[in-house]
Amino acid sequence: MRYSKSFIYTLKEDQKEAAIVSHNLLLRGGFIIKLASGIYNYLPLGLRVIRKVSDIVREEMNKAGAIEILMAAIQPAELWKESGRWNDYGKELLRIKDRGDRDFVFGPTHEEVVTDIVRRFVKSYKQMPINLYQIQTKFRDELRPRFGLMRGREFIMKDAYSFDKDEAGMDESYEKMRIAYNNIFRRCGLAFRSVEADTGSIGGKDSEEFMVLSNTGEDEIVVCDSCDYASNTERATSILEDEAGEELKLEKVKTPNKETIRDVCEYLNANPEFSAKALVYKNEKGEVFCFFIEGDDELNLVKAMRATDSVELEMVSDDELEKLNLKKGYIGPIDFPNKDIRVICDYRLKNRNNLVVGANEEGYHYVGAKYGRDFECELADLRVVKEGEICPKCKKGRLKKIRGIEVGHIFKLGQKYSKAMNATFLDENGKTIPYFMGCYGIGIGRTAQAAIEQNHDEYGIIWPISIAPFEIEIVSLDTRNKELVDFCDRLYDEMVDKGLDVLYDDRDERVGVKLNDMDLIGIPIRVIVGKKAFESGKVEVSLRRDRNKELIEKDDVIDKVLKLREMLYKEIEEGRK
Repeated sequence: MRYSKSFIYTLKEDQKEAAIVSHNLLLRGGFIIKLASGIYNYLPLGLRVIRKVSDIVREEMNKAGAIEILMAAIQPAELWKESGRWNDYGKELLRIKDRGDRDFVFGPTHEEVVTDIVRRFVKSYKQMPINLYQIQTKFRDELRPRFGLMRGREFIMKDAYSFDKDEAGMDESYEKMRIAYNNIFRRCGLAFRSVEADTGSIGGKDSEEFMVLSNTGEDEIVVCDSCDYASNTERATSILEDEAGEELKLEKVKTPNKETIRDVCEYLNANPEFSAKALVYKNEKGEVFCFFIEGDDELNLVKAMRATDSVELEMVSDDELEKLNLKKGYIGPIDFPNKDIRVICDYRLKNRNNLVVGANEEGYHYVGAKYGRDFECELADLRVVKEGEICPKCKKGRLKKIRGIEVGHIFKLGQKYSKAMNATFLDENGKTIPYFMGCYGIGIGRTAQAAIEQNHDEYGIIWPISIAPFEIEIVSLDTRNKELVDFCDRLYDEMVDKGLDVLYDDRDERVGVKLNDMDLIGIPIRVIVGKKAFESGKVEVSLRRDRNKELIEKDDVIDKVLKLREMLYKEIEEGRK
C-alpha cells in the first residue's frame, strides 16, 4: 500500500483519555478512533491487525477440527429465559425491544443460540463430537469501560462451543482447544500463561484463562516459584501454616469507640490473625450475607459470589445495617442477631483459638472465641491468597503475584445449558441425554492491544511480525530525486510481486514526520532510502525493535529483507520465553 493513497492519520500528542500505553499508541497511530464510551471504530491499520489476529485464530481453530459459522448478534429473550440467564446475567446484558414490544438482547456471548442450533439437528451420539465457532461483534454494557480495546463495551470475539456425548469427550474437546489456544497466542508473538480461573456467569465446573504477562494488566495472577501452578487470584488457594493458638475461655470486654478491626486489635493488644471481621453484602436477589474472615485477610468477592450462588454482591450501607439489627463495628458470629441473614465464615477461622469477635453490642467485643465451641456457621474459602503462602499443588513452593491481561478463556460447561434448554440426544442405549458442552473465547482486539503492552518503546509500537499491519515499510526520504523515487517504486513493486506485505511511504512530507510516523506505527522491518546513502549505492535496512541500522547494496535489499522476515517468523514459531 502506498501511504499517499491510504487512510492513515497519526497524532503527535498523547491522548488524555488513554490511561495505559497501548491505548494511547492505538489512538496516536491511527489504528482506532473513539465513537462512544467503550465503542471504537477500526481504521485501516487497526483493521489489518484485527484481520491478522483473526486469521491466526481461524487457522488454529480449523486445524483443531472446529467448524466456522456466524450467528445472529441480536438474540430473542426467550432463549435467555430458557437457560435461566435472563435474570441472572446482570446489568452488563443489553436488553432491547423491537417495534412489537418483544424483548431481545445484543449478544454478549452465544451459549443459548448455539445450543438452540445444535438441538435442532443433532439427535444421536453418532453425530458428535461437534465444535462450532465464530468471529463476531459482541456487546457487554460495562459499568466502567476503559483502556481502549481492553475493556470495551462493543468488541470482536472468537467464541467456540463443543458438544460431546459424555464427560470424557468434553475433556478431550477441551484439551484440543487448550492446545489450539497455546498455538494461537504463541503465533501472535505473546509471552503468556494459562491459569486456573473462576467460571463466573458462564458457568461450568472448570476453566482456564490465558494471560498475557504485563505490569499494566487488570488481573492479578498467583504463581508458584517451584512448579507450574498458576491461578487467577479469584480462584487461587494456598496451604496455610496457621497456629491454633492457646485455647482460652470466652470473655466479653469493653471496646469503647473501637469500630475497625485494626483499632480493636491495637486496643486489646491482639494479633489481627486471631480476630474475625464482619463484612455484610447483599446480592441481586436482595439476599443478605454476613462474611467473617480473619482480621488481616481480604474478602475475595468472586469466591463470596460462588459461595452464595450470587451474580453480584454489593456492600450493605450503614442505614441498612441498622434496619437489619446489626451494630456497625461490633458484628460477631456468637448469638448472631438476625436469623434471616446467611452467616458464612472463612475456613481459616475454624482452626483458630482465642479469637477476637464482635459481641453484637455497641462498645463490646468477645475475646477467647472458638469455632465449634462458641459459634458455628457455614464454612467456605473466602479470602484472597497472599504472597509467600505455600503452593497447593507441589506443597513446597511459595506463591508470588504477577499481573496479566486476559486474552482467552476456556470452560467445561458440562450440562448446564443443555439441561436447562432440553437439548438432548440418544446415546448408545437409546437413552435421552443432555449434551456435554464446552465453550472457548478469545478477545481479538484485546489480543492485539495486549501485544502492544509487551512490545513498545518511547517512540511507539514494535509489532510482532505475525500481526503487524504490514511486515515491511519502505520510506523514501527525498521525493524530488527522480532516480531515488524510481528505485523506491521498483523496490515496492518487486516486493509486492513476491507476496510481501509492504507499506510504502511515498508522501511529499518532511523527513522528521516520516521517521516519527514510522517509529509510532511500528512496522517490524524498515527500508529507508535516503539521498546520501543512495548516491553511494546503499540503502538502510533495520529492525524496528533494535534500531540497529545496516547499509545494504541496492541490489541486495530484497534478499536482506527476506532473511530478516524469515528470522522474525522463526522466532515467533519458537515462542516467547
